[in-house]
Amino acid sequence: MKRLWPWYLWLLCFYGSWLGFVALGDRWSTLREHWGIAVAMTFGSYVAGSTPMGGGTVGFPILVLLFDLPATLGRDFSFAVQSIGMTSASIFILCRRQHLEWVMLRWCMVGSLIGTPLGILFVAPHIPGFAIKVVFAVVWASFGVLHMYRTTQICANIGESPVAHAFDRITGFLVGLMAGATVAAVTGVGIDMVLYSVMVLLMRSDLKSAIPSSVLIMAFTSLVGIATKNLITGVQPGVFDNWLAAAPVVALGAPLGAFVVDKIGRKPTLLFVAFLCLGQFVWTMHEEFSTLGWLGIGIATCGVAIANLGFEWLWKLGDRFERRSLPVVVQNRPSEKASP
Repeated sequence: MKRLWPWYLWLLCFYGSWLGFVALGDRWSTLREHWGIAVAMTFGSYVAGSTPMGGGTVGFPILVLLFDLPATLGRDFSFAVQSIGMTSASIFILCRRQHLEWVMLRWCMVGSLIGTPLGILFVAPHIPGFAIKVVFAVVWASFGVLHMYRTTQICANIGESPVAHAFDRITGFLVGLMAGATVAAVTGVGIDMVLYSVMVLLMRSDLKSAIPSSVLIMAFTSLVGIATKNLITGVQPGVFDNWLAAAPVVALGAPLGAFVVDKIGRKPTLLFVAFLCLGQFVWTMHEEFSTLGWLGIGIATCGVAIANLGFEWLWKLGDRFERRSLPVVVQNRPSEKASP
C-alpha cells in the first residue's frame, strides 16, 4: 500500500480541484443534466483499465449512437475523458510496478507525439462525421472478431521472442506514428488496440505486460490529443460538460479495472468486450442503414475481414519469429547438473 502514495496524492489533487471548480462555479446543474454519461463511463472506465481499449470505446458510441451527438464531439470527449481515467490507471500501474515493455512503449510514445498532432491537424478535418462512426465501428469490430478466435492463444503468450525483440524500437515508433495520425486522431481511441495487437500477435508479449503498456500509450496519446485540440483547433461544444460529469467516475474506475482483472482473469473480460465490439458494429450498421445501404454494410464488413487478415499475417509472422528464436533459447538454457 505504501507504494501507492503517488496515486493517492494524484486523486487528492484531482478531486480537490474538481470539487472546487464545480462548487465555486455552481455547476451542479451541469452534473445533473449529464448524469447519463457518468453512468455509462462507470463501465467504460473499467474497460479502459482492464483491457487494451480506452474508455472512449464506451463513451463514443453512447454519445454518438445513443445520445445522437456529433461524432466529432465523441472523438474529442474520448481524448478528454481518457486524459483523466487512463492517466489515473497509468499512475496506478506504475505505482504497482507492473511489468511493461518499456523499449517498445517509449518509441511508440515518440511516434505518437509526432503522429497524433499531425493527424488532428491534417487528417481528421477531412473525415466527415459519418465516416468517423463507420471507422470506429470497423476498427473495434475487427478487434472483437480477433478475440473471438484467438483469445486462448493470446492468453498463452509468455513473453517476447528474442528475434522479435530486435525490432521493437522501429515497430513501436511506426505504431505510434501511423496509429496516432490515423485511428487515434480520427476517433480519439485505437492506438492502444494497435500497439496491443502488435505486441501479442507479432512480439508474443504476455498479457500482463501488453495490456498495461496499452493503457499507458492511450493515456499519453489522449494527453497529446486534448492538448493539441485545446491549443490549436479547439474542442467541440459540449465536450467540457460531459467531461465534467464523467471525470470523477473514470479517475477511480479505470484503476479499479486494472486491479479487478487480476482477480477474475483476463480471458473472460476479453471475450465479454469482444461481444460488445461486435454489438456496437451491428448497432452502427442499423443506425446508419439509410445512408450506408446494403452496399455500404458490405464494404464495412469487408473492412473487418481485411483487418483480420492483417492480424493473421502478424500472427504468422510471429510464428516465424518464435521458430527462429527456439535455437537461441535452447543455446542459452543453463545446463542441468547430473543428479547424485
